[in-house]
Amino acid sequence: MKKKYLLVVVGPTAVGKTDLCLDLATYFHTEIISADARQFYQEMVLGTAKPSEEELSRVKHHLINNLSIHQNYNIAQFEKDVLQILDQAFQSHDIMILTGGSGLYVQAVCEGIDEMPSIPSALRASLNLQYQEKGLVWLQEEVKKLDPVYYEQVDRQNPQRLIRALEVCLHTSKPFSDFRVKDKVERPFEIIKIGLTRPREELYERIDHRMDLMIEAGLFEEAKSLYEHRALNALQTVGYQEIFAHLEGKYDREEAIRLLKRNSRRYAKRQLTWFGKDESIHWFHPDQRQEIIQWVKEEMEQT
Repeated sequence: MKKKYLLVVVGPTAVGKTDLCLDLATYFHTEIISADARQFYQEMVLGTAKPSEEELSRVKHHLINNLSIHQNYNIAQFEKDVLQILDQAFQSHDIMILTGGSGLYVQAVCEGIDEMPSIPSALRASLNLQYQEKGLVWLQEEVKKLDPVYYEQVDRQNPQRLIRALEVCLHTSKPFSDFRVKDKVERPFEIIKIGLTRPREELYERIDHRMDLMIEAGLFEEAKSLYEHRALNALQTVGYQEIFAHLEGKYDREEAIRLLKRNSRRYAKRQLTWFGKDESIHWFHPDQRQEIIQWVKEEMEQT
């Protein structure tokens, strides 16, 4: 049976994954699956840097605009959805592309994930509201108290990870770390991973510029239209939380813009740290298109 390949393209926000993946998908005559946890949601447009309508029409994309912010969705369902898409797509393609900056979602597809308990939506909404009222330090202290083992491992600047741990602790009366025991699974396809990076100053300039374009296109207005839904899990993300706080009168528009840019840069730094721990990723500058294509072809020939 002919081997099948999943080309995983990762990297920080604004590094240039979209453009490169469009070129790769065109070259290899294949399709793209999004592993960006924010691009699933139809209502979140400007703050998620989705591919444009023209880009979406150039290459078939999966798992973009496939959900409403009112739908509960988790990594386990994402893993299941991607495997189903791949099973179908590999009937007509030898290679598929998975791309995004959400490390846990990529890991779920490549390695499998731990079985986690279902969490009542009311508990999740309550914790999200408490986080907005009490702040990040409160979240950190609660996780440290209920699961000191996970507290030493988690990215403590990532409120979604902290909330996820806290909701499991509260719902099950067990530490979140007790559920994180699964061994890596074997997939019926070969996985080839590339990472995209740029010099830090260049990346940060791109992040700031993209945020300026988002604001000019109406990001503040989009966030205002979503404000009443701010407790939903989908909206606990950089690009919306800063504007929600501005709408609540915590700071002015100028400060909101400063925080949008700063937090986006910090998010990119955390993404680089996460992906940097994966020794199976081969790193390139996004402009090295020919080198990337040649390297992928060589990897396919050798595996």
